[in-house]
Amino acid sequence: MNKYTKTYNVILDNMDMFRYRLRPIAAIMYLQDAFARFTATKKMAAYDLFDKNLYWVVAEFNMDFVDSLPFWSEELKIELWFSEISKLKIYIDFNLYYKDKVITKGNALWFLIDKETKRPAKTDILKEKFEVCEELVLGEHKKFIVPDSKELYKQITHTNNLSDIDFNNHVNNKSYINLAEMTAPDEFKETHTLKELHIRFNKETFLGDSLTCSTFRTDIPNTYTHKIEKEGVPVCDISTVWRENTNDTKIVDYDLKIKSEH
Repeated sequence: MNKYTKTYNVILDNMDMFRYRLRPIAAIMYLQDAFARFTATKKMAAYDLFDKNLYWVVAEFNMDFVDSLPFWSEELKIELWFSEISKLKIYIDFNLYYKDKVITKGNALWFLIDKETKRPAKTDILKEKFEVCEELVLGEHKKFIVPDSKELYKQITHTNNLSDIDFNNHVNNKSYINLAEMTAPDEFKETHTLKELHIRFNKETFLGDSLTCSTFRTDIPNTYTHKIEKEGVPVCDISTVWRENTNDTKIVDYDLKIKSEH
C-alpha cells in the first residue's frame, strides 16, 4: 500500500471566523491525525514506539493552498504517502481534496527520535514496513529558507500551559501555529486567504516555558515571517504568503445543505 487516504468532516472548532471555511492551520491537525493512522497500520504509531525507545517528531511543513477550503460540516479527504526515506530523514507528501479536487498540497519532514540521546535515529525499521512512492507534489525536497524579516508588526508573549502539551510531554506544534495566527495582521485575515505556509520547528519547549512570538513584514508582497523564541533562542520559524479574496470565498455565495442524520 503506497498511499493512505482518510476522510474527515470539518468540525465547528476548525472553521475560520470570517468565512466558515476550514482554517488552514486546522488542516495540519487533520494531516497529523492521518499520518498517525497510517503509521498505526504498520504498528509504528507513537504508542507502538514506546517499547522501541523512539518517538516521532515533525521538523517542517510546506503547504500550498491552491483552491477554496471546505465549509463547516463538509468532507475533506487527505491522501498521503512516504515519498522519501533516507538514512535519517523521512518525507511525507500529501494532497487534500474537497469535492474530488486538490485544494492543498505539500510535504512534511519527520524524524524518528531516540528517547535517550534526543537525536534522530536510523530509519531501517521504516524501510522494512513502508513502500516509498516517489511522487513529489512540490518538487525536490529541500530545506525552506525563511524570508528576511524587516518591519515588526506585532509581538506577544505566551507561557506554555497544560493545553499546549502533547503525549510526548513537550509543546504541541499546533500551539506554535496558533501563536503565529494570533499575531498575523487582522486586515489580511479578513480580506486575504492563505496561499502558502512554511513551518520549521527548531527546538522543543515544555510546560511553563515563556515564549515570544513576533510577526514581521518582509520585502516580498503579502508575505510575513513569524518568529517564536524562548529566551532569545529560535523555537519555530513560520512564513505565510497571502492572496486577496475573490467573490467565491464569501459565505453568502454558499447554500449550506446539511444531510439529515435521522
